[in-house]
Amino acid sequence: MPQALRPWFLATRPKTLPAAIVPVWVGSLPAAFGWTGSEGFGGGLFWATLASCLCIQIATNLFNDAIDSHKGADTEKRLGPKRVTATGMLAARTVMVGAFGFCLLAAVIAIPLIQARDWPIVAIGGVSLLMAFAYTGGPFPLAYRGMGELFVILFFGFVAVFGSWFVQSGEGPGILQWITGLQVGLYSSALIAINNLRDVDEDRQSNKRTLAVRFGKNFARFEIALFCLGPVVLSLAGAFLLFPWFALAALTLPLGLAISAKVKRTEPSAVYNRFLAMSAGQLVGYAILLSIAFALHHG
Repeated sequence: MPQALRPWFLATRPKTLPAAIVPVWVGSLPAAFGWTGSEGFGGGLFWATLASCLCIQIATNLFNDAIDSHKGADTEKRLGPKRVTATGMLAARTVMVGAFGFCLLAAVIAIPLIQARDWPIVAIGGVSLLMAFAYTGGPFPLAYRGMGELFVILFFGFVAVFGSWFVQSGEGPGILQWITGLQVGLYSSALIAINNLRDVDEDRQSNKRTLAVRFGKNFARFEIALFCLGPVVLSLAGAFLLFPWFALAALTLPLGLAISAKVKRTEPSAVYNRFLAMSAGQLVGYAILLSIAFALHHG
């Protein structure tokens, strides 16, 4: 990779991108396997949805990088991966311009989605773009008010899954979308909760009032366990309410238990970056298992 592009690659936070990819795949999965009521899988619409969501995720990460550095939430001493603004690899102004550029790119890529599904896509996309900035910026930054996990459940869970299903089918969410949307949101929120527990001391100093800062480390450990294990219970509920093979998605249980146990017995430190990787693996593993479940159900 050219040296000039390396800071931008780091700023996109590639390890976080499964949180944008998985909900699009999960939301589109019913159409891909001919779920009743869908119009059939639209490959072009899928790729446009995926690319647009990835751009929004990258824009969110860039806004976060520049704004957290400005507010002192990220410094050169942070325990997590390096941030390009805090370390001086890129100027804050440059990173902000890049963030707005990805917002614009997301809007352009979404044009075929708007042509296919009309104004609801404008509403979903517009709110998502606004929240990409509002997560850490603006007069009420969600991440600084302890609302980061709620934001992720809503937008990387329900909105992304519902929206991807709507693009493919033109229909609103059913019980399948409610269950999978909540599962994706919880798994994705585990990433935020682990990150916040790792950075709890630094966030407290910079007045970033995450849930870990507000309620303490034990609460943070509890919510991480909830986010890792709650979707397993939902998989069993899906097996009862939808189709038996849905229970396959519960095979993420061992990894969820391992993450919960490691977080419980480990004080916040750089080793939490390994737990983040495990959590991302759990999210991707869930998507793979759910895909297998659909294939077996329709095979």
